[in-house]
Amino acid sequence: MEWQTSCTDWPERIMSGRSLIPPPIFPEQAEQALDIFRALKIVDAPGSPTFGDACAQWVFDLVASIFGAYDPESGRRLITEWFVLIPKKNSKSTIAAGIMMTALMLNWRQSAEFGILAPTLEVANNAFAPARDMTQKDDELDALMHVQTHIKTITHRESGAMLKVVAAEANTVGGKKSVGTLIDELWLFGKQSNAENMLREATGGLASRPEGFVIYLTTQSDDPPAGIFKKKLQYARDVRDGIIIDKRFVPIIFEHPPEMVAAKAHLLPENLAMVNPNLGYSVDREFLAREFKIAQESGAESFIGFMAKHANVEIGMALRSDRWAGADFWQDQIDKSITLDELLARCEVVAVGIDGGGLDDLLGLAAVGRDSKTREWLGWFHAWAHPSVLERRKSEASRFADFARDGDLTVVKRMGDDVEDVVGIIQQIDASGLLDKIGVDPAGIGSILDALTDAGIAEEKIIGISQGWRLGGAIKTLERKLAEGAFCHSGSNMMAWCVGNARVEPRANAIMITKQASGTAKIDPLMACLNAVNLLALAPASDEVGMEVW
Repeated sequence: MEWQTSCTDWPERIMSGRSLIPPPIFPEQAEQALDIFRALKIVDAPGSPTFGDACAQWVFDLVASIFGAYDPESGRRLITEWFVLIPKKNSKSTIAAGIMMTALMLNWRQSAEFGILAPTLEVANNAFAPARDMTQKDDELDALMHVQTHIKTITHRESGAMLKVVAAEANTVGGKKSVGTLIDELWLFGKQSNAENMLREATGGLASRPEGFVIYLTTQSDDPPAGIFKKKLQYARDVRDGIIIDKRFVPIIFEHPPEMVAAKAHLLPENLAMVNPNLGYSVDREFLAREFKIAQESGAESFIGFMAKHANVEIGMALRSDRWAGADFWQDQIDKSITLDELLARCEVVAVGIDGGGLDDLLGLAAVGRDSKTREWLGWFHAWAHPSVLERRKSEASRFADFARDGDLTVVKRMGDDVEDVVGIIQQIDASGLLDKIGVDPAGIGSILDALTDAGIAEEKIIGISQGWRLGGAIKTLERKLAEGAFCHSGSNMMAWCVGNARVEPRANAIMITKQASGTAKIDPLMACLNAVNLLALAPASDEVGMEVW
């Protein structure tokens, strides 16, 4: 049979209000499921209406797509995965409960297992409560199902099949042989370092359950996407756009078209309805309009958070209220063509900055050059991490893994490998004849200093850059260059994260960006950039006034 799961015309569809969901392959199977689903009650809605009386059409399209992919003759489900990215308050947990209860009733396999996997206990409670209530508030269902609230399990009395809602832990998902699994709030799994392996265990039952399925339901992340969420989101976009052909995976992504984002039209309140398919049902129009206005008046941090959760706007940087002013312009100055080789080809002089390198730090390197034609400043960055950082900062381990896959972070096997890499890059810049100076934090860089001199780098090229308030000039210089459009960079996700982590601390008449102010969040590559900016701002031929020469 022929069917497709891509939706290459999705911008036109979402702007015109047409469905993003492919039609069922087997309409009769879809109707059978819809008959059951429509009769289930939404108990927490006024008057406890049924899904059939109180749902938007997109919900029925989703149910039809899932159950209409089942071939009754072969006993196989021809589509096995659905990815649904939808803003907050669009009845995600209630719909999830209804879909899984429908699957439990349609199931033919004796003692089959179905699961809703949640990242936290609170999310698990949110998913279980609607399923429990729609069962207990219906006499026929109550007689057919056995509800055990204390273990969040609903068991079909005749088939022995059960639906279990669990908060994800390695010991709760190992060895599962679920026929159907619904992963709730995938964005939160993206913050867990072991989430990918855990979800692989949870969904492994599909190997021996040809009728099985997996549904990923999620809102957008309140931080830049990371880990398994980032992977699945990118894969879903690629399938939707026809870049990847996967006829067993359905991407359903409620987000604004790229041209609207480029024109900033996605930030207008009238365009919220486009990505909130349950507007007028579970999403109150007046509430959304009021919250939009409140968030807008509360500052950039509040507005970004609101748009992420209520409009699925992906956060590129975490802009806090005490953020560095240059962060507001960072994403506007991306030039993806900038590699180290490209920087050396375009620039007439290059300054290098180095920072960090402890067991609990990243070792950051920045090469900042002046374009020989446009006089713009160009920036390229890299960082190194020791495995101990991944152990000490488990909350960021999945993010570091993303940066490593991007090619912007190297996880070294032993201390010293990072220094060798740094020296190799500096030798490459020096061999090009463009190296002006190397700016380093004077504290704790003895091994780097020794390695550079051993590699033949002239000692007078290595400059100790005073930190703290003395970096205020470099901070202001980089701010102005970014705001003027005179500083371009390679646009790495790692640097966007570091820039978003930077916290400004006023000190007398100066400002500081320090690791202490940023807490556990890493900013070492940004500090390396400031060290390089400090040097390049002097116009390399001028005297090194105020510098401390090693």
